[in-house]
Amino acid sequence: MLQDQRHAAILEELKLKHAVKVTDLARKLEISESTIRRDINELDQQEKLKRVFGGAISLSGVKRLGLMDGVTDVAARSRVNVELKEQIARYAAALVCDDDFVFIDAGTTTERMLDYLENKRATYVTNGLAHARKLMENGFDAYMVGGLLRISTEAAIGTLAVESLKQYNFTKSFVGTNGVDLEKGFSTPDIGEAAVKTAVIKQSQQSYVLADHTKFGLISSVTFAQLADACIITNQESSPQYGEQTEIRVAE
Repeated sequence: MLQDQRHAAILEELKLKHAVKVTDLARKLEISESTIRRDINELDQQEKLKRVFGGAISLSGVKRLGLMDGVTDVAARSRVNVELKEQIARYAAALVCDDDFVFIDAGTTTERMLDYLENKRATYVTNGLAHARKLMENGFDAYMVGGLLRISTEAAIGTLAVESLKQYNFTKSFVGTNGVDLEKGFSTPDIGEAAVKTAVIKQSQQSYVLADHTKFGLISSVTFAQLADACIITNQESSPQYGEQTEIRVAE
């Protein structure tokens, strides 16, 4: 198959699926994975797609996730899929019980949880600046994780944040994600934020990942957990294959 034909085939797959894997493309087109990677690199340089770890996403997928050059911007992401986030956030907030020790991850969907929280007999920990402020203003017992402050996501990250999390034993944690994939699990574009999410999930009896249906099938730069490590709260049924790897709850 000629290069132009391969490029056309890759872009056609992206039109249909919005995200593709190197392994799947190699199998379908019957060519080597190294050739597919070179093609994806060239198409990325031509700004026809966005290269991510293990594959590529369409430019519409980049806009949908609020991603550009691996950076997430709070203002941009807060305007994406607002109704879906509200639906998921309302469901997640209702899971908090008396005496729970809860971690709420920095992120736009998790931040919307705060508007629906009612249980003031629980204790909350967060690495989100806006989250901590809102929890305090709403009269909840809340603690802020220290660390390097990332302005683009208004989150505390880094070694100090990860180390401080090791002292906590959360009953529940609520974490955001940029991608949900059968093979690569949960992923995010920022290494520092990924490390925090990994630490939180390890320190939690039960972890919930909040992800609307557009995140399924997408892979971001850094995997922070496998699907089996957390229950997914989403807004609609996904492929049955996801349910074979972890519990999925559909917010209604």
